Amino acid sequence: QVQLVESGGGLVQAGGSLRLSCAASGRTFSSYFMGWFRQAPGKDREFVAAISRSGNTTYYKNSVKGRFTISRDNAKNTAYLQMNGLKPEDTAVYYCAAGRRFNVLVASTPNDYDDWGQGTQVTVSS
Repeated sequence: QVQLVESGGGLVQAGGSLRLSCAASGRTFSSYFMGWFRQAPGKDREFVAAISRSGNTTYYKNSVKGRFTISRDNAKNTAYLQMNGLKPEDTAVYYCAAGRRFNVLVASTPNDYDDWGQGTQVTVSS
């Protein structure tokens, strides 16, 4: 099991940027593929972005392609989500997640992930 702590959320105007961080502790961070999800009030949790163990493969929700960038630093046990060009519809609680299934490179469904952080609020004003 790995413990995940998100940070970097906040209030930003439309068009602005935020960088979320996900610090991991516990088992070897580099053995996990990582993902970011979000959940807006009254809506289901949805996939945002994922990254492979090495960082060489990434995958994004269509609506964030070109605006968001997922990355990781295995030496620092941290994953990141750089969010540019934020829109009011990006407002949500953002969660990072870690998965350890050996035959999975990246994943976009919550059930593929084993450990979750507590979430960080991102609010984009119009």
